[in-house]
This record gives sequence, C-alpha cells and structure tokens, in this order.
Amino acid sequence: MKLIESILTKNPCYTAGRKITVKGLMLHSVGCPQPSALVFVRNWNSASYDRACVHAFIDGNDGTVYQCLPWNHRGWHCGASGNNTHIGVEMCEPGCIRYTGGATFTCSDKATAQAVAKRTYQAAVELFAMLCQKFNLDPLGDGAIVSHKEGCKRGIASNHGDPEHLWTQLGLPYTMDTFRKAVKAAMGGGAAAPGGVSGTKIMGAAVATAEQMKAYIKAKNPKVAQSVLDMVPLYLSEGAAEGVRGDIAFAQSCLETGNFGFAGSAVTLEKNNFCGMGVTANGLKGNSFATAQLGIRAQVQHLKAYASTEPLKGECIDPRFKYVARGCAEVVEWLGQKENPQGKGWATGAGYGAKIVTILKAILAIAGGAAPTPAPVAVSFKVRVTATDLNIRTGPGTNTAKTGKFTGAGVFTITEVKDGPGSAKGWGRLKSGAGWISLDFAQKI
Repeated sequence: MKLIESILTKNPCYTAGRKITVKGLMLHSVGCPQPSALVFVRNWNSASYDRACVHAFIDGNDGTVYQCLPWNHRGWHCGASGNNTHIGVEMCEPGCIRYTGGATFTCSDKATAQAVAKRTYQAAVELFAMLCQKFNLDPLGDGAIVSHKEGCKRGIASNHGDPEHLWTQLGLPYTMDTFRKAVKAAMGGGAAAPGGVSGTKIMGAAVATAEQMKAYIKAKNPKVAQSVLDMVPLYLSEGAAEGVRGDIAFAQSCLETGNFGFAGSAVTLEKNNFCGMGVTANGLKGNSFATAQLGIRAQVQHLKAYASTEPLKGECIDPRFKYVARGCAEVVEWLGQKENPQGKGWATGAGYGAKIVTILKAILAIAGGAAPTPAPVAVSFKVRVTATDLNIRTGPGTNTAKTGKFTGAGVFTITEVKDGPGSAKGWGRLKSGAGWISLDFAQKI
C-alpha cells in the first residue's frame, strides 16, 4: 500500500480542528465516475468547500491512498453521528460508469470497471488493517468496520447505498462481510502475506508512530543515548522510501542491539549498524556505516531483499543485498531460518521473527494513537441562516426536544459548539440563549 499525506488544510473541516476518539472505520465510494483521487484532493482543499471532508481517498488507477485528515480528526463523511466516532475512507469509482438515478448506473467497459473496483478494494483492506492495528480495533467486532449503507441502518449515517451498490452491479463477489474477514486476515499479527500465508508482512506502511517507538525504547532502556532517540524517525522515512514497514525495522533493531544497550551485541553504536548486518559467524563485528541514516537505510534495503522481488527505489548501499534469495521471507515470522519454509532467512536462532513481532506488538500497545475527545469548544462567531424554518432545540442533537421556535433567516452569534446526532458539522449554542441549532444549515461569516 502506498500512502501519501495530502492534508486538506484549507477545508473548513480541517480548520475547525475538532478531534475524536476513534471507535470504528466507515467505508465509502465516491458515487460518481471519477477514478482519480487527486481530483477530489484538489477540489476539496478549499475554504469554500464546506460540504464534506474525509480522512482518505483511494485512487482507482493505482490504489494509492491519499490521507486528507489526521486520523483522529473529526471528518464530515457520513452526515450524522458516525462523524463523531468513525474514520471515513472513500474509494474512487471507474470512469466508465454513468449514474442513471440514485445508486443505479450503466457501465460501458465492465472489465476495466471491475479492475478499478478490485484495486480499491484491495488497497482498502490494507489500509483498514493498518488502522485497526493503530486504534486497537477488532475488524469483526460490532460496528468496528461498517459501510456507509450499514451506517445508515445503524442510525449513524445518512441514507446511502455505498459501496455495496458498486460491487453488486459490477458482478463482483465482495460484500462487507468478505471485506471485514479480509481485513482480519490481513492483520494476522501485523498483516497477512500474499497467498493466504498468515504472518506479519514486512512490506507496507508503518503502523507505529515515532512517539510510540521512542516511548518503548525509553521504557526498556532508560539510559538510551539521545542520538538513538533522534534517529527513530529515520526508520519511518527510510522505510517509506522503499515501501518497507519502518516500525518492523525498528523492532528488529531493538532485538539485535539489546534495546540499544549493545550489551553482548556483536555491533556497537559507533558502527551505525543496528541489525547485526555482516555478523555471519561468532566473533565477527559486522559492517560499519558512515552515519546512522545510512545504517538504517542498509537495514531497510536488506529487509526488502527478503520480503520482495521489486527493485530498490534508491541506490543500493546494502553490502549484502546480492546474497539474499529475493522474496524468500515475505513475513517477519520467516526471517528466522528455522521457521522459513525454504530454510533461508536473516538469522539462525529459533523464533527470531516471532521475537521481533513480540516487540512490535509491545510498541503498538503504547498510547500514541487516538487523542482523547476534547472538552466542548469555547467559541464566538457569527453565522448566516437562509432557511426560515430552522428548528431551535433545547440541546445539541436531534435527540433533544424542539423549543417550538425557529431562527428565521438572518445573522446569529454562536457561543459554543458541541457534537451531537443529526448534524455533521456539530451544534451551535445561540448567544440569545434560545437554544441550539444545527450548523449544517448555517454559513460561518
């Protein structure tokens, strides 16, 4: 999965700055014949686009994921209370379909359309597996993963039929049940290997954050050198450059260096070798690298050699890259020669890969994902209402009583904003004290 951060910093949803505690993930499809995610990213990154905002788009041409909001940022993706609890992800749709009414469409090139839908489905599985790990969600748990259509049935989303309508009309075997099961399989202990092999995929986007990785190493080694903490983000940037999970590389380094204490290790901090590279026999001290970044880069490249047959994207600085049987260990659990089906691998010790996975899970268990829900936002701003019959309620939500009064058209001052059912943008308290109105029907001025 290729993940590109494209935060919609100009969209009013982003500038509102409201956060959520992530309790689930909601899958959407865009509802129009547009396979390019960048079209949406460009059009929605505008101060005047105040109708919607999602956490990510999945491109229909190549499956690239464009992250448009921080994951714990409140989005405007489902038109109801699901915005307060769920991350929203939109899959782009084939350019060869034409909507004829509602969720019904015609298709001029079914093979091409199916290829687009398969591509976005597979990318969504990988993305949701990563997010489930990040926010400790069980993909098979009640409400953890839902479609927009299912969200409507639960009363947390507006009345839409996506994305099931797309799969059904294109004759694909996908359902939300198959999707949830695929996400569960893709997690495995990290993610599933191709071909149904259970294990933690080495290739892919990192799940742990630099903050989680730093917190882990400081807890395990309170005397860890500051230079080690400073280089932690390099694992993520170097990993992303080659499509390797940098958090896995960091977990491996923790194992190889004794949590960067180097006690009994064949490598030392000064060598900038944090993975035992070149230590092919007892007594050998391994390879040295000029900088920490180059040492981590070589480690990432070596992991890619084991996990993939794809060529390196950067210049090869791994001195042992050529000695690896490419693609022989797609999952971490196969990095140990005793567990590898081909008898190949990074290390000879029993359970080598499992030890790395244990460290990885401990890192991911550290707080550092979703932020807590903030206190109600204290604000004071004016809004323009054009409707003459906008209800005023006694509290922030359609679950509270109507006062029996309407705002009428005009300009009003809002003094407080709260989340609540029935409004994607939240509810605003009127300065007059008359009650609360839905900000979906008010334009900030």
